[in-house]
Amino acid sequence: MQLALLIEGLKIVKQDGAVDRPVSGLAIDSRQVKANYLFAAIQGTQADGFAYINNALSAGATIILCSKWPSDLPEGITVIQVADVAAAIAIMAHRYYDSPSQKVKLFGVTGTNGKTTIATLLFKLFRSLGYSCGLISTVENKIDDVVIPATHTTPDAIAISALLGQMVEAGCTHVFMECSSHAIHQQRIAALQFNVGIFSNITHDHLDYHNTFDEYIRVKKSFFDHLPATAYAISNLDDKRGAIMLQNTAAHKRFYSLRTLTDFKAKVMENNITGLVLQIDGKELHTLLVGEFNAYNVLAVYASAVCAGEEVEDVLAALSNLTGATGRFDLLLAPQTRKVGIVDYAHTPDALLNVLSTVNNIVKGAQQIITVVGCGGNRDTTKRPVMAEVACQYSHRAFFTSDNPRFEDPELILDDMERGLKSEYKRKSVRMANRREAIAAAVSYASAGDIILVAGKGHENYQEIKGVKHHFDDREELQKIFDLESK
Repeated sequence: MQLALLIEGLKIVKQDGAVDRPVSGLAIDSRQVKANYLFAAIQGTQADGFAYINNALSAGATIILCSKWPSDLPEGITVIQVADVAAAIAIMAHRYYDSPSQKVKLFGVTGTNGKTTIATLLFKLFRSLGYSCGLISTVENKIDDVVIPATHTTPDAIAISALLGQMVEAGCTHVFMECSSHAIHQQRIAALQFNVGIFSNITHDHLDYHNTFDEYIRVKKSFFDHLPATAYAISNLDDKRGAIMLQNTAAHKRFYSLRTLTDFKAKVMENNITGLVLQIDGKELHTLLVGEFNAYNVLAVYASAVCAGEEVEDVLAALSNLTGATGRFDLLLAPQTRKVGIVDYAHTPDALLNVLSTVNNIVKGAQQIITVVGCGGNRDTTKRPVMAEVACQYSHRAFFTSDNPRFEDPELILDDMERGLKSEYKRKSVRMANRREAIAAAVSYASAGDIILVAGKGHENYQEIKGVKHHFDDREELQKIFDLESK
């Protein structure tokens, strides 16, 4: 594609060099640059792309997109200076891949908890209704049955448009995408045209990145602020920020609730280890998902599908057969000891509370709840003592352990978790930095019929320690121990 077409309409601060030249590719990482590429020098959270301009030129870049003017460039290089490189490259990438979001029905899901489950359920639902679909999620990216591994909740702007382009080429008519606060703030989805935007809930998270909760809310809200008038904005009215999220949107507003009479209303009739029975808008739905938090997820999916034009009866019939996302309330049963294992991605206080509340609602008699939980390193430290308190308050025994310590000392993370913990909670908690040993100890502590919740990592099959990812899968670990106990 010609550079002139890519930059058409952009607010350019300064420009030098030819624009009637071909662009053979786009990159924000100098290591991905090839001959005749455009390199976008983005100021990232870890590094400044401006410092890698010479690397990009050495690799064959002929066009530089930047926010400040570089010096000592070789002859024949085109430089485009803009105020916001991230927003500009998002627009250019969308054009480069022939505006793919305009050729599918694109659903965006944002919120603190529930994004993956809602996006995955929508993907499964629309596939069961006969559509060819794409999924962009934390767990995996999919084009129908083809799996493309995910590295971030939302890929970078170039990767998103490239992936959407592949989905269009494959014949996808519907695409479902998780939209993280990082992706929204970093303009990765700025150029995309969404047909449906969904808000699940918002609680304290990512304050290491956003600094304040108000800023975190503002970023989430900006997703809805930019939806077009042709789109639907669907929000959880039971969340106290649910109405605020849609305050300034031009899209058609729709709300869902378990507590209030609104556009889409559901009531939990039954909630046990085998699933939920819901009454949605007067109709009964049996679903394999467990817990009130999943009632909200199912209701969000139902509302989105109906707003997208699907028949109510078809949506309800399809929902009754769907399973959730990998690593979200994953059940394992030990046949000999009758111990129950649950693996869940809950890594925020609210998510952990939701899961433990659900487990507390389904335990019977003398069944105990044993929770294994940790907190990630180099992330929001304010939630660590809250996570520990929630685990102790809603469990009979809590094992504090490592999550992904990254570059932090696991023992110092555990210190943070235990800081300010009530003496009664300290007595019912055990501290074990080694996650494998903590899971084994929790299973050993459990009696027949008890429930062991292993929280925090869910679908992740690695543990990140000092920049190295080591294979580690909570589900695998639980299954190994259950198998050993059954021999």
